[in-house]
Amino acid sequence: MIANTSPTVSVIPEVMPRDDLTAKETPVQPSTLPRGKVEPETLRYNAQEIAAYYQKRLFTVLGRIFAVLMPVLTFALGVWWDTKRGIVVKNDRRRAVQLREMLTKLGPAYIKIGQALSTRPDLVPPAFLEELTQLQDKLPAFPNEIAYQFIEEELGASPEEIYGELSPQPIAAASLGQVYKGRLKTGEEVAVKIQRPDLRERITIDLYILRKLAAWAQKNIKRVRSDLVGILDELGDRIFEEMDYIHEGENAERFQSLYGHFPDIYVPKIYWEYTNRRVLTMEWINGTKLTQTAEIEAQGINARYLIEVGVQCSLRQLLEHGFFHADPHPGNLLATPEGKLAYLDFGMMSEIQPPQRYGLIEAIVHVVNRDFDGLANDYVKLDFLSPDTDLRPISHAFSQVFADAQTASVADLNIKSITDDLSALMYEYPFRVPPYYALIIRSLVTLEGIAIFIDPNFKVLSEAYPYVSKRLLTDPAPQLRESLKDLLFKDNSFRWNRLENLLTNARSNQDYDFNLVLNQAVDFLSSERGSFIRDRLVDELLKSLDALGKNILHNFTYLLREQVGITSVKEAPGATDEQQKNLEHIKRILQVLQETRGFDATQLAPQVVKILVNPGVQKLGQQIAIQLLQKAVARLIRELLAEDTETVKTPNLNQPALPGRI
Repeated sequence: MIANTSPTVSVIPEVMPRDDLTAKETPVQPSTLPRGKVEPETLRYNAQEIAAYYQKRLFTVLGRIFAVLMPVLTFALGVWWDTKRGIVVKNDRRRAVQLREMLTKLGPAYIKIGQALSTRPDLVPPAFLEELTQLQDKLPAFPNEIAYQFIEEELGASPEEIYGELSPQPIAAASLGQVYKGRLKTGEEVAVKIQRPDLRERITIDLYILRKLAAWAQKNIKRVRSDLVGILDELGDRIFEEMDYIHEGENAERFQSLYGHFPDIYVPKIYWEYTNRRVLTMEWINGTKLTQTAEIEAQGINARYLIEVGVQCSLRQLLEHGFFHADPHPGNLLATPEGKLAYLDFGMMSEIQPPQRYGLIEAIVHVVNRDFDGLANDYVKLDFLSPDTDLRPISHAFSQVFADAQTASVADLNIKSITDDLSALMYEYPFRVPPYYALIIRSLVTLEGIAIFIDPNFKVLSEAYPYVSKRLLTDPAPQLRESLKDLLFKDNSFRWNRLENLLTNARSNQDYDFNLVLNQAVDFLSSERGSFIRDRLVDELLKSLDALGKNILHNFTYLLREQVGITSVKEAPGATDEQQKNLEHIKRILQVLQETRGFDATQLAPQVVKILVNPGVQKLGQQIAIQLLQKAVARLIRELLAEDTETVKTPNLNQPALPGRI
């Protein structure tokens, strides 16, 4: 893999224009670019250098602003005039074509906006959606002569010398480059991706203008509390990385190492001998876009299953390893003839750090369980709110926002509805959107858009919660153990219903296994970290045994009185309503465990023996036995004292009164 210590290319167009850049870079011969060797230069986004450059070129900036505003205003006025004339704009294909052509002419930054909209059938009318979808891979191509020139400059040889075959025209053209289908001299089918000319210059001026607007809004509009400049800089970092195909190749291999083993996920191979900064050669994937459902179904492939695979993979990207695909539009997700989900285009990737990963897991759990105090605290952990913020009105606002969903199940919630509901709060309370969050939402909302296109009833959160439940039950991270404790206990009372809900959801996750949960639960409960939950569980188990004993005694005395006829026997009270409810939860929990993957009654005895020889378990057993004995003795003393008190309060009326007493 190419190391990250390679020298940095300046991002200033004047200092390093396209023609000069290609002349100054050292061509890399196909045979001299082995894995792990540093040869080419890499791009890095530098907002200060870009600003210093364009501050001296006011007329260039004004010209670009004018070039953007004129078509945008013309389009907006045309739409307004159509509505005045009674034309239904959302069904007007002419306007849809005009919008696509306008975004295409405005350049890569605006094309990416159109790509994001093309995945939202719940926001964009069908006529516009169909046109915007073409922005994914059907943009105007640049001439072959320039593409072939870049191949020779980057790889040090002509296309004929490197490839056995190369399609006469590009088979796809996207915002940053175009793709040819080829074949290596050794026979492998490959996709050859070549960067667009003058790309850096067009990107930098748009980023500069948008950054200026963001800084002005941040300073002058009081309701804007988010770090808009930081969000733009995060986007700039990702776009510049996307313009470096060596970086993209590294991303692909890292993605393969982290997620390639996941069932039905496929990541294409990178051919490093034929890859440099502006040319990428990778394995050719025969596949169908996920949104082409009819074609997928005709191959006997279940498109909805592949979306489920994509959601599960995305959960691991965001919540487990933190390295995620930030641009999962339909052109980058293909259904292969073998029924696998193939990921393409690893230029725009991002990372989320462990504290944010755990914060997102906790937020999902708190939303599902309607714990709005916990959700407010999650927003502090995720840097949406400062630690000194008064959370009480925000918790109340959350309860109002989710009021309509109070009786809804997890399956009734989706990312868009939650995002829309929370957006209103961002202006009323001191929320700020941290830069890392923008790409996460972009990734999730894009994926959900594809899912809704395939199945309008698809709920990403419903598919995600089993994985989140599994993580909460099995992840040893202290943050999640603390979250599990907060979820299961309230006012020192154990909430059996929530444990039942977690176990029920977790068993749906394909990685969840009874033996795994049993072993991890034993290890945790026998450790110092698990002392709080262990002590409370012992209390709850004692209460449950007490309730069970009451029910047995109640049934027995009832039998003696009603069935046998011994009326002198006093009917013992049964368990309280709350105790009875907890017993029902425990009964269902045992049923859930029996239905969990990996449970085998015939193997239970050997498992129990194995657990019992664990020193930690033996210590745990001693602690439980001591606590049971202490509680039994304490209860016996309480009952004896209660009997003595009752005897004093109720004297024998048949006994003669003592002298001097009335």
